Amino acid sequence: MVDAVTATQVVMSVEAVEASQLGMKALAASIAIVGTGLASAWAELSIGSAAVGAVAENKDLFGSVLVLTIIPETIVIFGLVVGLLLIL
Repeated sequence: MVDAVTATQVVMSVEAVEASQLGMKALAASIAIVGTGLASAWAELSIGSAAVGAVAENKDLFGSVLVLTIIPETIVIFGLVVGLLLIL
């Protein structure tokens, strides 16, 4: 009877370790996505305000400004890819 109890405890312990590892993977993925999202928002804040001022002064800069405002948004895509790779 003692062997059955210890075998059950071992199985429960292995399941707890696997659940903990899955939780840590999810935490790492969420940190990657949130970190890149906040960094992108911070970059977009300064670039966007400068872009609005530049376009207000010169309408011909709209295309260049549009490209410059899109560049920080790609950082979030990289964070999403890293997050998905961490989960898999």
